[in-house]
Amino acid sequence: MNILEIIAKKRDKKELSKEEINYFVTNYTNGNIADYQASALIMAIYINGMSKEEITNLTLAMAYSGEVLDLSEFGIVVDKHSTGGIGDKVTLILAPIIASLGIPIAKMSGRGLGYTGGTIDKIESIPGYQTNIDIKTFKENVKKLGVSLIGQTLNLAPADKKIYALRDATATTESIPLISSSIMSKKIAAGANKIVLDVTCGSGAFMKKLDDAVKLAETMKNIGKLAEKETVCVITSMEEPLGEAVGNSLEVIEAIDALNGKMKEDVKQVVLTLGAYMIKLAGKGEDIEENKQKMLEQIQTGKALAKFKELVQNQNGDISYIDNPNLFKKAKYILPVVSDKTGYIKKLDAKMVGEISVALGAGRIKKEDKIDEAVGIILKKKIGDKVKVGDILGYIHANDYTKGKCAVSDLVDCYEISSELVQKPQCILKEM
Repeated sequence: MNILEIIAKKRDKKELSKEEINYFVTNYTNGNIADYQASALIMAIYINGMSKEEITNLTLAMAYSGEVLDLSEFGIVVDKHSTGGIGDKVTLILAPIIASLGIPIAKMSGRGLGYTGGTIDKIESIPGYQTNIDIKTFKENVKKLGVSLIGQTLNLAPADKKIYALRDATATTESIPLISSSIMSKKIAAGANKIVLDVTCGSGAFMKKLDDAVKLAETMKNIGKLAEKETVCVITSMEEPLGEAVGNSLEVIEAIDALNGKMKEDVKQVVLTLGAYMIKLAGKGEDIEENKQKMLEQIQTGKALAKFKELVQNQNGDISYIDNPNLFKKAKYILPVVSDKTGYIKKLDAKMVGEISVALGAGRIKKEDKIDEAVGIILKKKIGDKVKVGDILGYIHANDYTKGKCAVSDLVDCYEISSELVQKPQCILKEM
């Protein structure tokens, strides 16, 4: 067996065997296959696709290319993963709610890159909070509190890291076999028994069209089934950012507000739907609507907020910031963005909002870029809202006045205002 034969086989639209896929993943991970050869195979996959069996074999080979976390001591562990978006603070709200119901949450999250934010960058804006802890401590935290949220400290799915970097450099990112195997290999390596996936769709997401999001969801569900990991997919809209805040500490403040019972309607729909399926998969409630009510009760009684404070304090975070979010460092300049039209918000481009946030310093273009935790955007008007000339569309939080003024102008361009009535969009597009 050699890599040239494998490349030629996929080039000629033939199906690769499990052994051939394992050979490629093992030898590319350990450096025996050159980048240019791996690129040729990835391009052949991008052009010719893969069968369900090939995708599952690729996923499992990548999942087991490095360390695999064993969480069996906790019984059923349900993981939640989002395919990425703008203003996505769902994990910060959802993890403590689910943990407060007695369902263990052992979550490894990532940093943001490009225009999509990362949960780890957000929670690190709470002073002192440690995301870089060892696996023994991580497990002890879950045993003690029922929840721990950390960065990806293990060498999980190293083959995926190498293949992803190549895809990024060779214009082969938008491929359902490659996206689904990338996501699911990390989820399997992270040790969960069951998985709930938030598959985002729209301008601020990987999948721009609903049909493509459905295909991706179906593929990941099939991988889950063949890997014996029960998987539920919820397709959510990312045409506009989720909630009001985009930026790191700004999103943490919005998450704290949500746990205090002041949750934005779109955030609420996504959090409750994903959480209801997590409860169902954990065997703690079959009825989705009843599960949503259980979650709301955890917020109303203060148990979810208390669990969030336990999580933060246990990982050395300063909980005075949770009790009083005004302690978070403010940006030097808070600049209003004013509507120059009257009508109804027809469009709010999520991707453009994400790019403005990155330009302010809230995100990173390169992995080594430093994050400015205080900067970002607060959106006061969203799709379906009525506006008049002079109304505030949002606020730019900037530490550089010139960047702030540019962001004001750019945010106005993100909005499309129509004279005709516009309906509020659906947040939950499909449950499967």
